[in-house]
Amino acid sequence: MKSRLPPLPEVNFSDYGDVRYLHLGTEWVQGSMRLGRPFDIQLEYVQRMMAWLLFMEPASVPKRHAMQLGLGAAALTKFCWRQLRMKTTAIELNPQVVAACRLWFKLPADDARLSVVLGDAGEVAAHEHWRGQVDALQVDLYDHEAAAPVLDSRAFYADCRRLLTEDGCMTVNLFGRASSFDESLRKIVSVFGEDCVWTFRPTREGNTIVLALRTPRHPVRGELAGRAETIETRWGLPARKWLRVFKPVADPRQPH
Repeated sequence: MKSRLPPLPEVNFSDYGDVRYLHLGTEWVQGSMRLGRPFDIQLEYVQRMMAWLLFMEPASVPKRHAMQLGLGAAALTKFCWRQLRMKTTAIELNPQVVAACRLWFKLPADDARLSVVLGDAGEVAAHEHWRGQVDALQVDLYDHEAAAPVLDSRAFYADCRRLLTEDGCMTVNLFGRASSFDESLRKIVSVFGEDCVWTFRPTREGNTIVLALRTPRHPVRGELAGRAETIETRWGLPARKWLRVFKPVADPRQPH
């Protein structure tokens, strides 16, 4: 019996100056890497996917487990593994993407802390194997047309929540020409609860990052500012800037 799944897109890359971009057979950028600094995060929205660091004690980070649903150009995977020294698991459907990341984007081979798994993110999220074991879940699932999230149902977000540890956190990229941010946000809020969800303002390119906590926390602004200072000093992410464009959904001043 032949599979009814559509064929996976071809994977290619382009270089512009010192930056290499990943494409899935179209002009849409699926990820990037600065050639001179391959283990840094180059794109602003991908940097914001690391905002879960604001809610975790820095000293505990290397003892934690990060998971990416969707490998992209492996920027998050490489950063969590190399810079944060975390146990890191990436789930990717397209074997060409994995091969491209290893050939062109400096993704290292699997080791005791790094595991790149070929599989369907929805099936992985629904399975019991990693349930309650992921501290930082980063969801960035787009097809070759980058039109809308591939997985964006209430059931999927409920599965994501079940993957998280009690103090775990999910970040999601909600960019898309055909997608409705408000609708996606409602689904996430209905699963996690309004007091557990924070959102960024959109980037110039239209990427809006949503952060959802497994357990509600209400840090005071000074606490987040101190954590942001540490993140910026220790890991080079623009965390102080995040605080100017990042608010809880329950905040009445929230722009969305």
